[in-house]
Formats: sequence, C-alpha cells, structure tokens
Amino acid sequence: MNKMKKILLFLLLAGPVAMGQHAFENEILAYEKQDSLGMPAKGQKLFIGSSSFRLWKTFDADMKGIPAINRGFGGSTLLDALYYFDRMVVKYAPSWVFLYEGDNDLSKGQSPEEIAAEYKLFSEKLALVLPATKLVFVSVRPSLARQAMVHQQKALNAIIATYSKEQKNRYVIDMHSPFYLPDGMLMPDIFVADRLHLNEKGYPIFALTIKEFIKRNP
Repeated sequence: MNKMKKILLFLLLAGPVAMGQHAFENEILAYEKQDSLGMPAKGQKLFIGSSSFRLWKTFDADMKGIPAINRGFGGSTLLDALYYFDRMVVKYAPSWVFLYEGDNDLSKGQSPEEIAAEYKLFSEKLALVLPATKLVFVSVRPSLARQAMVHQQKALNAIIATYSKEQKNRYVIDMHSPFYLPDGMLMPDIFVADRLHLNEKGYPIFALTIKEFIKRNP
C-alpha cells in the first residue's frame, strides 16, 4: 500500500478515538456554536492550523480591514486538518486558506515526506471541492524548544515550496527566516516560558510577515 492510500485509509477509519471522540472535538464544537450565533460571510481569508494560529490573540487587530477568520485549534496536525476539512474549511467557502501545520507533526515523529504527502492531499481536496480557493502554506517556524528539528523543518518547507511552485493558486509564506538575527542566531526573546510559542514580541513579526504577503497578493 503506497503512502497516499495509507493516508486515505486512516481518514476513512479515523472515527471516534480514545474516550469516544476526536482529540479536538470540543474545540470544533465551540467554533460551530460560535458560527450558529453568527455565521461568517463566505469568501473570506480562512486561517486554520495549530496553536500558532489559536494563540494569536491580536488576530482581529492585526487583520483589521482584511476579511479574515481564525479557526486555529489545539496542537493540531495536518491529519487533524484533513479530519475536520468539511466542518472547518468547506462550510466557510473561503477565497483563501492559510494553513499552519507541520510543526507538531514533525515532533510526533513523522517525516517531512509523509507530512508533505498529507499537505498535497489537503491541496487536492480543496481543488476538488473549492477549485477557485487559493491555498497558502505558512511554513514551519523555528523555536528554541525544537532547535533539534530545524533541519527537518527546513526540509518540509522546501518540499512544499517546490510543490506549490508547480501548482496553480498554491503559495508559501516563509515563516522560518524572519525569526533569525543577522548573525544567524534565533531570536531568544520572542517566546513564552515553554520556549515554543510566540510572545508579544514574536507575534508582531508573525503577523507582519503574513500581512506583507496579503498586500502583495490581494
């Protein structure tokens, strides 16, 4: 069985997990409750992915004037984004999807090639259901906690960058290099105590990098 078939099989079988539900079901249900009170307009820029999006507390202020919605959830992976594809992507009919996944995937032992295959599946599903929607891979950023994984992060980012150049309406934002000092050292003061997640100094860099991309690609 090839890699793509294994992924598809996982998705077919990935019903309820331990304790009777998927790990992020409560977060997704909370978003659905929020939507029931006021469904976001279609055609917006959808941000979906792991905690780098979920913990983006200044998202509304940073995206002021840009029609965008944030649906980051937990410490999710690409398989989680695929699992919730219909509920967290399709129903919003976004004009753009900004995806941040891959960091947690690597930390759980997946190879860059395996993660890239899952990303391609996400891209293909999007092209099938929402052919006009553009997809942006926000590349895996570095952190003090995961410096041992930096070569794998760069490898994953490179594979997806190459893939995106060969596809229509597929883009990559370089979120890896902006966090390094001119001497090549990772900025030491942009993380919270866990040395993984960004703090109030890190998020302005994160947000500016994305806004500059949007400005170049209206």
